[in-house]
Amino acid sequence: MTSGFMDTAFAEARLAALRGEVPVGAVMVHKGEIIAQAGNRTLELHDPTAHAEILVIREACANLKSQRLPECDLYVTLEPCTQCAAAISFARVRRLYYGADDPKGGGVENGVRFFNQTSCHHAPDIYAGIGSEESRQILQEFFQSRRN
Repeated sequence: MTSGFMDTAFAEARLAALRGEVPVGAVMVHKGEIIAQAGNRTLELHDPTAHAEILVIREACANLKSQRLPECDLYVTLEPCTQCAAAISFARVRRLYYGADDPKGGGVENGVRFFNQTSCHHAPDIYAGIGSEESRQILQEFFQSRRN
């Protein structure tokens, strides 16, 4: 079972897939309200930093007129990469909820485990595996369709 916030992130992931992007979606929540939502747009924007997490952090900061998001919670369908984990840390996001683990590209529980490094100044509370099966299914269907 997933939260409504994660369901919105899944919807963003599906929209990203329709655009031909790797289907990752993210939602930023402030005081129980969604203040930003996005899916990957790296191809569309010709920008390797345009991951869903980065896009929602940018939008949330703009909406709150702050470079820090200490009262915000991030929901993302896939374990954030190192780039996104660093941005989450720098933005001081309070909680991170994510779906599927990413053994190849993840930077939270896999890879460099960014939040465990001494150079990390802020680590959010982390809740992994939220809707992991749905996230895996969306990703598997996307990559299977690309191979056919």
